Amino acid sequence: MDDAALRRAIEGFLAGHHVVTLATVGGDGAPHATSLLYATRGLALVWTSKPCTRHSTHLASAPRVSATVAPDTADFAAIRGVRIVGTARRLDDPAEAAAGRAALEARYPTLAGEGAPAGVREAWAKAAIYQLDPVAFTWIDNAAGFGAQRELRVS
Repeated sequence: MDDAALRRAIEGFLAGHHVVTLATVGGDGAPHATSLLYATRGLALVWTSKPCTRHSTHLASAPRVSATVAPDTADFAAIRGVRIVGTARRLDDPAEAAAGRAALEARYPTLAGEGAPAGVREAWAKAAIYQLDPVAFTWIDNAAGFGAQRELRVS
């Protein structure tokens, strides 16, 4: 599989899943992992979080992150997923935040939809938008052999 095919496989995989586990590190060196719903903008992942959450405060001082997306399975041969290394940031630029918000609304229409409870709409209107800008992906696919991995560097 060449890099173009690997990129297409990763993009398709990310489009078919919804939860990313994001790993951050605090100022005291303590690691933290959290699961988040995400949308994609190319190979970048976007999500919404309150700025006061542990992972959000970690990103403000230590933007280097690692993340994984993988379905749950008990079958070793069925293990597939991606490991992502990159930097994450709050989208403070209004145009970038609007693009991230649009990607999330397109994937999760209930966020801003008329049918959403008032509390959800109010929280969404005030939500901060974050983005993981990947540097590298590791594609893991045990169907290709136990522990089979391919790396895609992102420029």
